[in-house]
Amino acid sequence: MTEDLPEMRASDADRERVAEVLREAMAEGRLDMEEFQERLDSAYAARTQGELAPLVRDLPQAAAAAEPAEGRRGWAGRFGGSATSRSGVAVMGGFVRKGTWTAPRRFTGFAFWGGGEIDLREAYFEDREVEIRCFAIMGGIHVVVPDEAEVDVRGIGVMGGFDHRAAGRGEPGAPRVVVSGFAFWGGVGVERKRQRTERKRLERERGHGHGHGGRPGGEDD
Repeated sequence: MTEDLPEMRASDADRERVAEVLREAMAEGRLDMEEFQERLDSAYAARTQGELAPLVRDLPQAAAAAEPAEGRRGWAGRFGGSATSRSGVAVMGGFVRKGTWTAPRRFTGFAFWGGGEIDLREAYFEDREVEIRCFAIMGGIHVVVPDEAEVDVRGIGVMGGFDHRAAGRGEPGAPRVVVSGFAFWGGVGVERKRQRTERKRLERERGHGHGHGGRPGGEDD
């Protein structure tokens, strides 16, 4: 956070990292529930850096609010380790890879008269760049990537579909996801979605701004 520029507009990431400092302080007993809730409400309602700074100035974790983008979003801690799954096969059935699994450098999904779901939003990554190879024959595979990721879609469809709409640049420090393969009489969908925790935070913030607890519509899980 930039205290010497108090009028600078606060971003969603600025508000969220202040909220994380407040949650940590409450967990350590430095804030009671009432004060935590008051400060949290103020953080999500803040419009400038100057409004955010006093909320964490007296807390030992205040320095965490000035971490660079990579550290704020937690990506630095999500790279490395051994893959928990390297492939998924659906033959007249289905497979799912989602939640806090570790994606390998190269994952291969195969669907024949079946379907597969590969969700990377909450995943850890064996390397900063991963390749998701999808082969759908009279079947379908759905790939969900974090909204912050750089996405390169290279697959092709033959009498089928391979969705390239999610391709594009990402944020600094986020993973790079390459989606390749082919679909024959089938389909491969690639979709960007926010992490569930980020979506809930934005819903809370919109609720504060509009006087209700949620918003109409929204993304599916």
